Amino acid sequence: MSAEIIGTYATAAFLLIGAFFVAVGVIGLLKFKDPMTRLHAPTKVGTVGIGMLLLASMTHSFMLAETSVHELLIMGFLFVTAPISANFIAKVNIHKGVCETPPKPSQDDTWSTLKSPDEDPEPGSA
Repeated sequence: MSAEIIGTYATAAFLLIGAFFVAVGVIGLLKFKDPMTRLHAPTKVGTVGIGMLLLASMTHSFMLAETSVHELLIMGFLFVTAPISANFIAKVNIHKGVCETPPKPSQDDTWSTLKSPDEDPEPGSA
């Protein structure tokens, strides 16, 4: 087999794997009931799916001898921002009371996102 055929098969495999993960993410987004469980589908599965589609694009452009690194920048941005945005969405849902309050931690006195002072400190004391 030549390198061109191997590249074509690799691109097709990356496209199929990426499409599968994106489809699973969409189905999960539609099937889950509350916002906290719905959050996992696009952030976890969708990120892998889009990463595979970008890898297919990079493989295809490499096979055409037109190297492209834009996809690497997109992947890096996606893998950095998806967990951060998921964390913020989860914190908003917890603060708004849309979901169940998380259980008490085993070793700490409170969750960092729900920490609030019991009393206001006296003026001048810190």
